[in-house]
Amino acid sequence: MPRERSMSGTIPSMETTHDELKDNTIIIASSHVVRARCLIAHPQTLPALFGLFRQGFLPRDTHIVGYARTKMDQAEFEKRATSNIKGADDPETANQIEAFKQRLSYVSGGYEDGESFDKLNTHLQEIESHYQSKECNRIFYLALPPTVFIPVSQHIKEHCYVSKGGVNRIIIEKPFGKDLESARHLLLDETFRIDHYLGKEMVKNLLVLRFANVAMGACWDKNYISNVQITFKEPFGTEGRGGYFDEFGIIRDVIQNHLLQVLTILTMERPDIRDEKVKVLRSIPPVEKEDTLLGQYVSANGKPGYLDDHTVPPNSVCPTYAATTLWIHNPRWEGVPFILKAGKALNEAKVEVRIQFKDVTQGIFKDIARNELVIRIQPSEAVYLKMNAKTPGLYTRAIPTEMDLTYKRRFTEAKIPEAYESLILDTLRGDHSNFVRHDELDYAWKIFTPILHWIDGKNGQRPKPSPYPYGSRGPKELDGFIKKYGYKRADDAYFWPVTNMASL
Repeated sequence: MPRERSMSGTIPSMETTHDELKDNTIIIASSHVVRARCLIAHPQTLPALFGLFRQGFLPRDTHIVGYARTKMDQAEFEKRATSNIKGADDPETANQIEAFKQRLSYVSGGYEDGESFDKLNTHLQEIESHYQSKECNRIFYLALPPTVFIPVSQHIKEHCYVSKGGVNRIIIEKPFGKDLESARHLLLDETFRIDHYLGKEMVKNLLVLRFANVAMGACWDKNYISNVQITFKEPFGTEGRGGYFDEFGIIRDVIQNHLLQVLTILTMERPDIRDEKVKVLRSIPPVEKEDTLLGQYVSANGKPGYLDDHTVPPNSVCPTYAATTLWIHNPRWEGVPFILKAGKALNEAKVEVRIQFKDVTQGIFKDIARNELVIRIQPSEAVYLKMNAKTPGLYTRAIPTEMDLTYKRRFTEAKIPEAYESLILDTLRGDHSNFVRHDELDYAWKIFTPILHWIDGKNGQRPKPSPYPYGSRGPKELDGFIKKYGYKRADDAYFWPVTNMASL
């Protein structure tokens, strides 16, 4: 069972459970495609469920049922369901995996016909017939394309819902539509919309950094902050999966959901979390063309370009890189640019928030670097404050240095949970605070739909993205783009995390 936690430092509103499921729960994980090297549902779903199982967080008598079109026997399903679990060579973990397999079963079926869901329901009823109490709860995890969300949800409600004495919950993953109109067709009841960034440790830490530290809160507004960058970088391209990506593009894939979620938590007022996030979104006007930079990677360094991917339509102008600047029209953030950047085939893997503060008052120091607060979401979770300190020795010079909280050095024994572990646990507890609400989704699409329609060519000719080499930082116009919003890059004398004094 989970260990008891001290109440010191807790957030009471987030410690409360809402309709927590404690007994007799079935989790149905449904996926559109099952490949030999891929799991049912999202690749992290089953490892996350295993993580909750081994820590004692799953309700008693929980059973996990895989559902997809692919036909396979029980042994094959167990193999695929546990293939991504880390540490399987450890004897203790191996024993726990064997115990976890006892909770698994599989049903194959279609998504368009009621008979398949009747078959699924019969299987669920057979499992529930062995429960000692009448309570029966069902969670449906749909890792499916948006085109089948509606028919699958309707079939689930008509054929697979528990009618009495239980709870039904549906989890769906992004993309939640392609624009405002299509998203409104996906507004289903009893739905938990997963954006896994809301389950990431450092995204959750934003709430504590902001509201549990007086020093942070005092400078968290337009009076002290010059600009904010929220960056997502992937070092690989579409790698044969360009057909799906070309339909959605980088803005729908990353910026409109993941990075926008980070922005709302970064800028909202004190919780109630979901109400305050919506207030932020309501204050953001639609993105303008002038505040947008688009790019598409080309072959370089022996790596193929986007158009070299055989699954990508010839002459596609789909952006694989985008930088968009958002403005929040409220008293706290008026005039502060929020630059959201995301791209594929870049020079590194990184997701971070970079808050650059304004210049210090002139008159004492000459050409002094700005303070920056950097929250590295992944990899190697960290928070560090770039600040100025006196050079050691007889000279009175200020040099940039940092106050560094790198998690793997500070919390040596801590296990940082996977985002899906956290969010699935929230679903079991009935806590919606880290999921995307109806009106939140609506306002998020209002911000991006006009620019997406421009990119899709619905209002004229499609814009042509700037080429950038595979493995680079992005389009050559990037530095000029962020500079026009007031960002000042630190000079070459700054090194992190070690400053070599002999080089100064």
